[in-house]
Amino acid sequence: MNTFPPGAVAVIFVNRRSEADEPGYSAAAEAMERAAERQPGYLGIDSVRAADGQGITVSYWASEEDAIAWRDDVDHAATRAKGRDRWYDSYRLVVAGIRRDYAWRR
Repeated sequence: MNTFPPGAVAVIFVNRRSEADEPGYSAAAEAMERAAERQPGYLGIDSVRAADGQGITVSYWASEEDAIAWRDDVDHAATRAKGRDRWYDSYRLVVAGIRRDYAWRR
């Protein structure tokens, strides 16, 4: 379980999936996660999806500049366009600064 330093950025992507093209969505999501891991400033990701299609993905970045660079990545932009076109019924994006982070595990 990662913890993130104060000053890092959390990009919170709350979304509702459409029922279209599950294989295409799964492949694109995997490719985007692997691409994000190669980006400067990438710190990690958490993602969950409910049976009704509601999902939350939080990606963590060392700085706002790193998060913006990922937003502006050409492949990421192309995948976002496909998402709006076929994979999502709606989404909301929130960018937040991390003030403190701690973890506990049994």
